[in-house]
This record gives sequence, structure tokens and C-alpha cells, in this order.
Amino acid sequence: MTNDQLQLIKMHLKTRISSFLRITCGLCLIVCCLGFNVSSAAADVATQSNPINTKVYEYRSPSADGIGKFYLGREIAKVMGHTGSLWLERPSREREEQPTKAIAALDLKPTDVVADIGAGTGYFSFRLAKVVPQGKVFAVDVQPEMLDIIEFLKQENKITNVEPVLGAIANPNLPTNSIDLALMVDAYHEFSHPNEMMKKLVKSLKPAGRVVLVEYRRENPFIPIKTLHKMTQKQARKEMQAIGLQWQTTKDVLPSQHIMIFTKGNG
Repeated sequence: MTNDQLQLIKMHLKTRISSFLRITCGLCLIVCCLGFNVSSAAADVATQSNPINTKVYEYRSPSADGIGKFYLGREIAKVMGHTGSLWLERPSREREEQPTKAIAALDLKPTDVVADIGAGTGYFSFRLAKVVPQGKVFAVDVQPEMLDIIEFLKQENKITNVEPVLGAIANPNLPTNSIDLALMVDAYHEFSHPNEMMKKLVKSLKPAGRVVLVEYRRENPFIPIKTLHKMTQKQARKEMQAIGLQWQTTKDVLPSQHIMIFTKGNG
């Protein structure tokens, strides 16, 4: 990403945040005047559209970096919002995470259809697009502001095989039986509804489809990442097994992250 593009993204984010604040203030005034219980109504709509299985989660007092919601013994981490998007494009990321090496480890074919779940600014999406020129990359994120950035960069760089997709907290909103590989880079540990989200994602996989988690190694206490933003292989395998995925292999070719690969079936 060029410096000019970074400046345009900064301006875009400031505009979106200002608009959001104006709209929010207006809505607050309306709610106060009408005495309407927005929280209750929103919860009803969310429950109808995305039924949540509360039995698989536990709730306790949150830690500094968590949300107080536990899945299979792991506290779910707080999400990094779109205002931190420039950090995703930091120049040092190439050296720290070695995305080229990570993508090479995926063994993709030129015709593969890939889903980048939690795509953020499209840092991996656009790199994946070069590897699947006859295929497609679904860049999925739950934050419209992130998708705006992806669309902007897509148009700026004339990229035709990346499709931004607005996901929901419990559904990636992908076509059934359409994905060869679903990639989550430092994202899965922030999913607020991992059980529901992954079950929906599994349905979008082709019979031989794969799920790949790239997560900082929690086994190593010296990796300078907050604890809840790291995962052990043992925990990741337990959570993937819970929704029917089979562990295939782990590739530790990156400086600080696991590349954990899971399959839907025997393909």
C-alpha cells in the first residue's frame, strides 16, 4: 500500500467516524423522546436472524483483554475495531509475519476459491488474489468500514477477483459448498460466537475444503502479544473438533505463528 493510499484511508476513516457520531447522537435523541427500548428490540431481531446456542458458552468476569465469554475453557478476546486498520498495514508486518511464506504454505491452486475471514483491510486478501488468478477471494468482515477500504483498494489497483462480503457475528454469509479454503489470520480468537460462525463456515466448504487458522503461539510466553490474542495448538484442535473438523497438519514455518490446517472430510 502506498503512502498516498494510506492518507486516503485515514481521511475516509475520519469521515466515516464523524458520520457515525452524528447519526448516533440523532438516534439517541429520538430514543429519549420516544422512550423506545432499542436494546430489547435489537436483541429480538438478532435472535431471530442468528439464533445463538448459549449452552456452549460460559460467562464470567472479563479480564482486561477479554469479553468475559468463555468457549471450551478459552476466554474470547476483544475485537480490534476499524479505527486500528492502519496497524494492519504497518510496514513491519512483512518482516514480523512473513505473509508470502504463510500463503505459500497453503498449497493453493490457481483456480481455488478462498475465503479470507476477518479480512480487515484486505492485507491477505489481495496477496491471495495473486495466487488464485483464475479463482476468487471472498474478503469477509463484519465491519462495513473495513469493506469500504477493501473496495477502495480493489478499485485503485484494478483487482477483479476479490469480492468484499459483509459477514455477521454468527455467519460469514458465504454460498454453500463454494469454498476450497477458508483462512483466518489472527482473527478466530476474536469471534464472539465461534461455535455458530464455524458451523456456518463448514457448510460453505466444498467436500475437500480446508480451514486454516494462523494464530500466534500461546505456548511461547516470550512472543510479545497479549495472551488472549494467542492460541495453543491443543485449544485450537479442541475447538475445531467440536464443530466436526479434522486436524490435518500444523506448519510452523513462521517466526511467531502456527499455521493449523483442518479438513472437512477425507478429500
